Amino acid sequence: MTNVESFTLDHTKVKAPFVRKSGMEERNGIRVSKFDLRLLQPNSEEMPTGAVHTLEHFLAGFMREKLDGVIDISPMGCRTGFYMITWGDVQVKAVIEALAYSLEKVLEQDEVPAANELQCGNYRDHSLSSAKEYAKQVLMKGLSDEIYQ
Repeated sequence: MTNVESFTLDHTKVKAPFVRKSGMEERNGIRVSKFDLRLLQPNSEEMPTGAVHTLEHFLAGFMREKLDGVIDISPMGCRTGFYMITWGDVQVKAVIEALAYSLEKVLEQDEVPAANELQCGNYRDHSLSSAKEYAKQVLMKGLSDEIYQ
């Protein structure tokens, strides 16, 4: 099997929440950056799918309000955070600021965007209250660019 960068991270030593640039590639003069937006501690916490799904919907919009060039934000299968891919060489500090902004905005919301049959492939699996609780928890702990604290 090809070496997968995220499998080389020692998940027993990291300390969430954090943001790290997990890779950058350049092909034909075009740069793409990948980020690990780790909200919860690996192997000791995980979000229920409704919270992950709802945060995904919110981050899809709010992160783009603060960062140009967001290509995609996708949940991690372990349900401890998200991967984000951007055009260019985006700095971690800018991602932390955008993520903090986004989580603050989640706390202000009264409904989940695009949570309907027409716009979402599993519109019944959302939890606004859980998404707010995890957003609040991460903000209280504080986001860092240090993965080993």
